[in-house]
Amino acid sequence: MLELDIGGKKVQVEIPKIKARFVWAGIAIVFLAVGALTSFYTVQADEEGIVLRFGKYIKTEAPGLHFKLPFFIERVEKVEVRRQMKQEFGFSTEGNTNRNQYAIPREQEQEKQMVTGDLNAARVEWVVQYRIDKPKEYLFNVRNADETLRDASESVMREVVGDRTVDEVITVGRQEIEAESLLKLQMLVNKYEMGISIDQVQLKNVKPPQPVELSFNEVNRAEQERATAINVALGEKNKKIPKAKGEAIQVISQANGYAAKRVNEAEGDAARFEALFTVYQKAPEVTRRRIYLETMQKVMPLLERKIIIDEDTKQILPLLQLNQGGIQR
Repeated sequence: MLELDIGGKKVQVEIPKIKARFVWAGIAIVFLAVGALTSFYTVQADEEGIVLRFGKYIKTEAPGLHFKLPFFIERVEKVEVRRQMKQEFGFSTEGNTNRNQYAIPREQEQEKQMVTGDLNAARVEWVVQYRIDKPKEYLFNVRNADETLRDASESVMREVVGDRTVDEVITVGRQEIEAESLLKLQMLVNKYEMGISIDQVQLKNVKPPQPVELSFNEVNRAEQERATAINVALGEKNKKIPKAKGEAIQVISQANGYAAKRVNEAEGDAARFEALFTVYQKAPEVTRRRIYLETMQKVMPLLERKIIIDEDTKQILPLLQLNQGGIQR
């Protein structure tokens, strides 16, 4: 019997007795269920499982279904080793899933403010892309590997930027800064044995301080216009000069060809004259007559219609139509 006080009145309630064997059976069922639920685990395709026994590292499991000691004697830490993660400095991207991907807005402004080697200020935003290649080192060698990576990355970037002038940082030296930062950051990560592989360090927005940003942009714009004008002029130069050289070569070739033609013609005429003169010396009258006939053969086809009569012929006017041709005597 159980006596209860309800509204100042005492009420007795009778509680049925439960047999002990049912209690023990329920406890056994719960015990077995908990043991079964805590004995199996699954490692996804992009993960590796780190098995711990009372907090001590035991082994690393590949993707798949695995068995472990039940009742939380062993537990598994799953690490995404095939996923590329990134950290953003000086800005943040919406919809990210990594809680260590960016800092709070107040810290973002502090991250991007840097001093260059010539004691000028610059605002630098960058991204670090990395993977976890050694899960054991990632979990146990450093208390919080992601936070440590953020601190190491900021330290390396400030060192690299501090070795260069503001013009190099903002304009021509971006690729060198990325390459050097990647190398130094990977060396620092290896030194700490963080189990992380750095894939890429990429500069995003690199700007001068806000008070001088407009003036700096105008200077850059003027330099770009100057470079464009120079490139256009060089293009015109490279187009005109080869064309002029080609035309000069063509003219010279034509002149050389004409000179060779005239020389050859002159030499041929001289050789022909010498041959003719040799023949003339042997037979002057025959040669003279042959030359006369050959000349008339060339000249006559070029003349207009002619009528040739003997000079002794008389009274021929009635027989000729004078308007159809000339009379040659």
